[in-house]
Amino acid sequence: MGFEPTLLNMGKHGRILVAMSGGIDSSLAAVLLHEQGYEVIGMTMKTWDYASSGGNKKETGCCSLDSINDARNIAVSLGFPHYILDIREEFGDYVIDHFTGEYLEGRTPNPCVLCNTHIKWDALLRRADNLGCEFIATGHYAKIRKENQRFVISKGIDVLKDQSYVLWGISQESLSRTILPLGGLTKAEIREMAKERGFYDLVNKSESYEICFVPDNDYRGFLKRRIDGLEERVAGGNFVMEDGTVVGKHQGYPFYTIGQRKGLGIALGHPVFVTEIRKDSNEVILGTDTQLYRNAMHVGKVKLHKYENLEGKHLDAVTKVRYKDAGTESVISQIGPDKMEVLFKESVSAIAPGQAAVFYEGDDVIGGGWILKSFNQ
Repeated sequence: MGFEPTLLNMGKHGRILVAMSGGIDSSLAAVLLHEQGYEVIGMTMKTWDYASSGGNKKETGCCSLDSINDARNIAVSLGFPHYILDIREEFGDYVIDHFTGEYLEGRTPNPCVLCNTHIKWDALLRRADNLGCEFIATGHYAKIRKENQRFVISKGIDVLKDQSYVLWGISQESLSRTILPLGGLTKAEIREMAKERGFYDLVNKSESYEICFVPDNDYRGFLKRRIDGLEERVAGGNFVMEDGTVVGKHQGYPFYTIGQRKGLGIALGHPVFVTEIRKDSNEVILGTDTQLYRNAMHVGKVKLHKYENLEGKHLDAVTKVRYKDAGTESVISQIGPDKMEVLFKESVSAIAPGQAAVFYEGDDVIGGGWILKSFNQ
């Protein structure tokens, strides 16, 4: 679909392109901006066709026809344009290839962060330019402000819904054109606003927390369907205890993640967890829960926001190693152009290479990157 700038009169705050998944958060973001006087254009991105993954569950979530129709209905009810943007090809080439590649490297990927920062924002900004939109907006629970010539991401006020963790990879240039209307609101307030405006279907709509292209949550099945001959390539490796004792055979190292306890298919009379994955030797290392703890890690492909660089500095920060992590006090120091060393003040359990690490100063995101390795020192 080609895009040409519309001929509508600009709203009093300018023209804004809003990413609308069909859920309550992005829908209310569009509604609130419309009420504030922006000239809103809605856009729903089709990232994935679940039928092509070989799954057997009904398509749900942001890519389903129902969600696309829900977004369009909101736009029609308020009288602003709505487009569907098909980015399945660019999404598949980048996000899914990265997803499968990371598991083959023995790491645990975070495709949602990658999609936000490398696909959705870039796709939105390109279409925003074509449509004459100065800004883009999403329904993320986070805030953006300008300070010392830097655009700083900070936590949303709803601590249970805060999504600042997934936004660290967005460039400064992209942040300069991004508005997040929900950062100062709670989920309860958003639900109440939807009720007041008569959008009861949105209030009652269930939310999906699954990876959009693995809606049955069976990532192992997805990998088997996606990678020809995977099982034959990786089967037959050893489960090895931290002391080097071989205790059994596993199904293939890509099918395990750091911290995993259930589904190992091995009984030793006491709980054991995956503490390390060794791709080159096809070994899955097992240990006790205490052996999962590490007090240091290296993070690569770091993107900084609050500060331009941290060269020569040792900065106190709270570091999160996964989305639902409360964070741990740490000292971060830059050890390369885009590499950070993190020393935790208390050891952290189940740090998984491939996941995102995000550094905070109070509510502000200092920056983030991808976990390379964890260790004790």
